[in-house]
Amino acid sequence: MTSLLLQGVINGLILGCIYGLIGLGLNIIYGVLRVVNFAHGEFLVVGAYFAWAALQYLGIHPFLALPLSFVVFFGVGYLLYFLLIPRISRSNDPETSSLLLMFGVSLALGAIMLLLFDADARTLDYAIEPAFLSFGNVILPSIRLIALVITLIIVGALTFFLYRTQVGKALRAIIMNKDAVNIVGINAERLSGVAFGLGIGLAAATGVIVALVFPSFSPFMGTDYTLIGFVVIVLGGLGHPIGALLGALLYGVTEQVAMVYVNPSLATILGFSLMIATIFIRPSGLMGQRQLR
Repeated sequence: MTSLLLQGVINGLILGCIYGLIGLGLNIIYGVLRVVNFAHGEFLVVGAYFAWAALQYLGIHPFLALPLSFVVFFGVGYLLYFLLIPRISRSNDPETSSLLLMFGVSLALGAIMLLLFDADARTLDYAIEPAFLSFGNVILPSIRLIALVITLIIVGALTFFLYRTQVGKALRAIIMNKDAVNIVGINAERLSGVAFGLGIGLAAATGVIVALVFPSFSPFMGTDYTLIGFVVIVLGGLGHPIGALLGALLYGVTEQVAMVYVNPSLATILGFSLMIATIFIRPSGLMGQRQLR
């Protein structure tokens, strides 16, 4: 039982890091723009299909398709920002307008994926040797460990970008006080486009990782990943990127450890119960108080 518990904790940490990437992209967009990106999960699934198409038609390995997907969808997100977001920012209730707009985008993306790829689940046809690694009584798929390393590299690069570069510091400043950023002469509109592109690019790159780790994906899975993203940012603190990662680790470990002892459906319920308890006990999330300061 101890080895099963340890395996559950390790699986929870790995999946928690992946869930954290989902929440990070969603949280950056909300923190900078106050836009509720309800299409985040669909962009993630589009990233998975991007890797599948790159492998199927161009012979590009998923490991190479991952950075390529980020670059491509960063550009897509940057352009989409100037096409969609400035219009809703002038409405009486921008947050509600953004939720409705992005919900429409999610429906459109789901319909496009269904049209292009049909309803059949797809999988990435690749091989990793050895398929499993043993650490005593703990057995882990090799791809999960590789995905963990890739995820940590992305998180490290994002942390460096946000805390050590001028653009990243400006983005964090917008999260804290957008009016002050405008006063000092920083082009907040262009930075907002960068934030939107960064969130969409992270979603697509996370989609490639999800396609590597999980057995299949389909056009109908976007809502599930969007829901996970919202659970993560509620736990960590809305608008706080680092809090999203901590919330994801807590959610992932809780879910995977619970699966050791109870039915997987009950484990999922326990994960959502954790979110509800957080809303009642600490509505601002784990890191929300720091953000308010």
